Amino acid sequence: MDRRRLFFRQLRHVRTPGILADVGARALRRLDPERAHALTIRLMAAGLGPRPNIAHEPRLQIRVAGIDFPNPLGLAAGFDKNAACPDAMLDLGFGFVEVGAVTPRPQAGNDRPRVFRLAEDRAVINRYGFNNDGLERVAERLAARRRRGVVGVNLGANKDSVDRAADYVAGVRRLDGLVDFYTINISSPNTPGLRALQDRSALHDLLTRVLAARDALATKAPVFLKIAPDISDEDKADIAELAAGLKVDALVVSNTTLTRPPGLKSRFAAEKGGLSGAPLLAPSTQLLREFHAALKGAVPLIGVGGVSSARDAYEKVLAGASLVQLYTALVFEGPGLVARILREMPGLLAADGFSCLGEAIGARADRLRRT
Repeated sequence: MDRRRLFFRQLRHVRTPGILADVGARALRRLDPERAHALTIRLMAAGLGPRPNIAHEPRLQIRVAGIDFPNPLGLAAGFDKNAACPDAMLDLGFGFVEVGAVTPRPQAGNDRPRVFRLAEDRAVINRYGFNNDGLERVAERLAARRRRGVVGVNLGANKDSVDRAADYVAGVRRLDGLVDFYTINISSPNTPGLRALQDRSALHDLLTRVLAARDALATKAPVFLKIAPDISDEDKADIAELAAGLKVDALVVSNTTLTRPPGLKSRFAAEKGGLSGAPLLAPSTQLLREFHAALKGAVPLIGVGGVSSARDAYEKVLAGASLVQLYTALVFEGPGLVARILREMPGLLAADGFSCLGEAIGARADRLRRT
């Protein structure tokens, strides 16, 4: 057995996440980002990832869209594109995992290099372009799962698709009974024209068709909508109105950004693609507050963007999020981050006088609106 496999096999038995569990993440950062990602997926799929012993915390339980989540912390789409290791990621402590994005037909994505670590900024820029194995392979892997736990899928459209709404409908139909929720991803910046689906008429058509397809199925899993952070005030109003009117089950706020905040230090800051990580925390949380105010509880919100600590996750909740997702922070903080967040969040709730997560949702945003 080579040293790398032996090391990760030993990590499986680390019961307290932290220094040892994160050594592997530091080692992987020495590799090219895409190679490191692929190696991580293989190791996790082989059962060589850490399995921390995380105590169940009733104060973090939450019910959203008819699903009971053991805690609000989820793995965002983009990490496990092909459903290779959802159960291993649940073993890290995540309350739910979102695989994908998956498109009906396999596609290679954009040319390499297409992902860049901005280490000085605790950020990543990617322009993958929905590279994935396709709907059939992902469905086969999901069907082979044996572990219980909340797993959803992020659905995308093929780059050369003539009818992109039909691609999302195909995903909903094929994965019926295999996932707990569907996320309709119309906000990736790396598929030309995809974000045009956020326009009012296109979005109405898309959501109407997807929801009708879901309603015709036996399982009727919830449908979430993932939006971009780079949208106009008019788009925000249209999205909020359509999400509430058509009864979308949750709004995911938000995807990566095409903007480049001032002050980025990395030499990769000018690379094309979507920026994720720490620089996205403030703008995505502000957007979350705005949708919380606009929707007034009509549609649950899932906060994504820049989360790298329990405090960050808690701020998303206070801004209106019922659930929180992360991905990029794992690159820099390692897998022990999940347990650290779950260990610290109950204390943050208690310090503000909340007995459970549900009491904190939108609390700060509501307070600011009343003043």
